[in-house]
Order: sequence, then C-alpha cells, then structure tokens
Amino acid sequence: MKKYEYVKVDIQKFIGSRSENHREIINEYAAKGYRYVGYIPVEMTGHGQILEMDLVFEIEE
Repeated sequence: MKKYEYVKVDIQKFIGSRSENHREIINEYAAKGYRYVGYIPVEMTGHGQILEMDLVFEIEE
C-alpha cells in the first residue's frame, strides 16, 4: 500500500524572484525514501498564476 505526503509551498512570496525552496523539499523527502509524484495548484489568481501548491510525495508502506 502506498502512503502520500503533501507539502505546501507558498509561491506568493517569490513573485518576481526565483525560488529554489522546492528543490530542498524534494531532496529532503527523497532522503527519507519518498518519491516525488508531482504538484497540485491549491491557490491561483484569476489569471491562472499559481500562488500556492502542494508537492506530492509517495512511499510504500
């Protein structure tokens, strides 16, 4: 059976700049044995810009 973890990433504070925080999170979860599955936008502007997303990780239980 697979278990999923969701990690919220706030994009709003990175508007106009670069973010590498997601890389640190992915590496951290990989070191724990999780596999990065993808992301889900959870908050967007009316123009489709992502403000907040969940990174999705999977591990075999």
